[in-house]
Amino acid sequence: MSRRSRKDVPAQGAGRPTVSVCRGCCCGTEKIPGVDHAAQLARLRSGLDGAATVRAVECLDACEQGNVIVVQPSADGRRAGGRPVWLGLVNDEHAEQDIVTWAAAGGPGLADAPDILDLYVFKPSRRVSAGLDG
Repeated sequence: MSRRSRKDVPAQGAGRPTVSVCRGCCCGTEKIPGVDHAAQLARLRSGLDGAATVRAVECLDACEQGNVIVVQPSADGRRAGGRPVWLGLVNDEHAEQDIVTWAAAGGPGLADAPDILDLYVFKPSRRVSAGLDG
């Protein structure tokens, strides 16, 4: 994750990060019990309205980490060295809020993620990540 200070963030209007929320075969289903999956997606969309693009995607093939969320950098974030960050086991509202805070501040490459999100980060196989890392 990025360790840049806010003063290093390029001017607004240079794109937005993308938050991809897995809603495939396991994530977003009753296979992950105790989570209101529709409410989770709605909270992310509401919290990031205008600050990041939030999209529900098909299975990201990391089911053992469900619910999976990938925070992808904006174009400026990528130029600053940011890369997609895969977060797994995102099954509580506190983690969602930390993701909202980070993505709204610029996301990978432009803003530091809250330290607690380090507990959720995982590295998918190259085959799995190829579709989003490109």
